[in-house]
Amino acid sequence: MRVLVTGVAGFVGYAVAALLVEHGHQVTGLTRSRAPALPKGVQRLDGDLCTPEALPTALADVDGVCHLAGLTKVRESRTYPLNYWRTNVGGTLAVLDRLASAPGGRVVLASTCTVYGEQAEQPISETAAVAPTSPYGTSKLAADQAAADLAATGAIGAISLRAFNVAGALPGHPDRNTTRLIPQLLAVQQGQAPDLVVNGDGTAVRDFVHVADMATAFVLALRACEPGSWRAYNVGSGHPSTVHEVIATAEAVTGRPVPRRHTTAAHEPATLWADSTRIQSELGWRPEKSSLPDIISDAWTALNSD
Repeated sequence: MRVLVTGVAGFVGYAVAALLVEHGHQVTGLTRSRAPALPKGVQRLDGDLCTPEALPTALADVDGVCHLAGLTKVRESRTYPLNYWRTNVGGTLAVLDRLASAPGGRVVLASTCTVYGEQAEQPISETAAVAPTSPYGTSKLAADQAAADLAATGAIGAISLRAFNVAGALPGHPDRNTTRLIPQLLAVQQGQAPDLVVNGDGTAVRDFVHVADMATAFVLALRACEPGSWRAYNVGSGHPSTVHEVIATAEAVTGRPVPRRHTTAAHEPATLWADSTRIQSELGWRPEKSSLPDIISDAWTALNSD
């Protein structure tokens, strides 16, 4: 299959492209920058989804798209909401517009658990009401809905993968986004930051999924797309972890204590815990590498071998 991966230079996009090549697909990676190295076997395509009129016509020559390009920082989205709408919604519309001109295409979108907002019932299943509480969440939900609406015409098949907290690493490809908990924590352990800033009292609960398992979800979803249908799948380990537990695991992996300080809690869901039953039963996906010790160990190894 000829597959375009948008956001190929990103943490998850790189892993998705690498796994698609491993599975025998012909992969093109769309990127705005020539700086990052792409996985072996991936053809580079320069372009920006925010200026779709300048995109190469090669976008119309693919069988499917794994769409991962976008802005992803919840707190930042509250300061720059229009940037998130332009990029996350506008970029998705650019992809869908090209796919609509060649019926029968497939698209797998990188969506997010933040579309659910705050949920009293945990773990969260796909039947939960969607109620995002940030511009990031609302922009990603709008992108999901646009794909669902186009799929309903029969022009494409679409799947939205609602990721929980993606972490871990591939060999030689660590996550350097220190706005995320585990990369920030490990940067402290490397001596690149004085301490870990903990949001609130450390009792917030999150569900971490290994980037390799997330990539597998994309490969399975791409195969499962059928014209005329849209489906959402949660992707998480199913194992809730508090921030305190993440810190304790990092201390065990790195062999040293984590210096930390607490700040006043930002307004964020107290618990985000995935029910991934649907993707496991329908697509055969399993969180094979997503134990917390494996995630942190792989991330630590990649950082120190980079």
